[in-house]
Amino acid sequence: MTDRNPGDEVLSPDMRTLLRVVPDLWPTDRPQLKGYVVGALAMLVLAKAAVLLTPFVYRDAVDALSPSNDVALLAVPVFLVIAYGVTRLAGAGFQQLRDLLFAPVGQHALRQLGLRVFRHIHKLSMGYHISRKTGALSRVVDRGIKAIDFLLRNLLFSLVPLLLELCAVAVIFAVEFGLIYVVVLLLTVVVYVTFTFTVTEWRVKIRMVMNAQDQDAHQKAVDSLLNYETVKYFSAEDREAHRYDQAMAGYQKAALKTASSLAVLNVGQALILGASVTGVMLLTAFRVADGTLTVGAFVMANAFMLQIMVPLNFLGYFYRETRQSLVDMRELYAVADLVPELQDQPGAMARQPGPGHVRFEGVVFGYDPERRILEGIDFEIAPGATVAVVGPSGAGKSTITRLLFRFYDVDEGRITLDGQDLREITQTSLREAIGVVPQDTVLFNDTIGYNIAYGRDGASRDDIEAAARAARIHDFIASLPEGYETTVGERGLKLSGGEKQRVTIARMILKNPAVLILDEATSALDTATEQAIQAELNRLSEGRTVLMIAHRLSTVVAADEVLVIADGRIAERGTHEALLALGGRYADLWERQATEHV
Repeated sequence: MTDRNPGDEVLSPDMRTLLRVVPDLWPTDRPQLKGYVVGALAMLVLAKAAVLLTPFVYRDAVDALSPSNDVALLAVPVFLVIAYGVTRLAGAGFQQLRDLLFAPVGQHALRQLGLRVFRHIHKLSMGYHISRKTGALSRVVDRGIKAIDFLLRNLLFSLVPLLLELCAVAVIFAVEFGLIYVVVLLLTVVVYVTFTFTVTEWRVKIRMVMNAQDQDAHQKAVDSLLNYETVKYFSAEDREAHRYDQAMAGYQKAALKTASSLAVLNVGQALILGASVTGVMLLTAFRVADGTLTVGAFVMANAFMLQIMVPLNFLGYFYRETRQSLVDMRELYAVADLVPELQDQPGAMARQPGPGHVRFEGVVFGYDPERRILEGIDFEIAPGATVAVVGPSGAGKSTITRLLFRFYDVDEGRITLDGQDLREITQTSLREAIGVVPQDTVLFNDTIGYNIAYGRDGASRDDIEAAARAARIHDFIASLPEGYETTVGERGLKLSGGEKQRVTIARMILKNPAVLILDEATSALDTATEQAIQAELNRLSEGRTVLMIAHRLSTVVAADEVLVIADGRIAERGTHEALLALGGRYADLWERQATEHV
């Protein structure tokens, strides 16, 4: 989801990051929101005009009250006091209207950005998701979205108006008081900005360390909670708490440095602004004393200086938060700019309907170029047939299923479905045709009905119940107090292994794929549950092309062909009976498993 321009290479990394936010301020996908942007800008101009007018009214009100206490002239200062109040209220009111008008634009932009990032993360390859840390990734996305929210709210409606206000005040000082006031103002701004930027650069480095410690602590917490059962198995609560505490200690150290550096920044800024205001007030006081300026001019100068302190203080805050936000945004965009290793080829077509004929032709593959997992795999699965793949752990059995589902592309050879090379088919249409029943069934932390309905978008309640009946789980669901609205818990932990597998089978019945992959779907179950689930899997497999990865050989007896994988190659192939008669690797495995179950 990159959106860079050819000239971006001449810009600094911060500027490139900043410019990526700008298009979100002008929502092209929602033209009606452009009117809100224009309205917000209009309110911004009116608010700044009111703010700049207020000190003038203040001056005139003070001067009108000073010369005489004549009751006949009281109407003039009263009017000016009222006008002063109106201008202050107008400034605040227009600012609130500005924020109100821009709120829909900002929220829409954040929603679209979050959606783009979410979609992009799902497009990244299996290799990325295997190696990523979920807790750290969620932290990066969360901080990045918040950083962009800050910039959307402040870039257009705070930074630019601040610069314009500084210029306007400089012009007013030059006209009303003289160039010496402009020199003091500009000197204040230069010293203030230089000090703020220098200290903030130092603070940004501390913030980066704090972010890293924060991600580490968050990741450890998430990892520990996801592995709650493992922690309990080894009575490792204290160990996990110590591990988390160590990570938080690193974060605490960095956070204390951040707080200390913030104190240095705030004190320095206060000294600079205090000295500037004092200097301007002394200059004005001397000129009031010699009659060059009025008392009203004194309070006007004071009002402008106090008024300018607010945006100057904001400038320090804005720069500080912008630099910190840019750190967070760069991390987010680093994820957004990752190029998926697996993409649809130009001109890729949707899968053509077919019976589900699968062929592996000379397939060579390795996750690492230095270590090949599969070497010259050749086999086919005729429509409606079942081929089982067996072999020792690490032989490459599950890799075959990942290649068929196209989580990875082959290094050499090809895989076809109904004669179409998988690389020439869109990933979406390919995966719609293939269903997977994995060994480790992980469900969404939602209702049973939702998890079954995941098999087909838009499935009706009748469809869901029909699938549950076919998977022999409807009666169990109906017996629950909340029925199909029962929440299954994190990763489906409220259900037993057999219940989770039946939910998966129901979900697959709903999907109704042409090709079915059974990846050791019953190896984690006890024998009685395995036999029951195997019967459901056999019913699910009827009329479909099935690739079965098996650990327990008793599940592959009825397969049309059994492939024995060893060292990345097909060492033996044939029916169950033929392989037993061969007396080779398969026969040894069968005998060993039979002995284990005696």
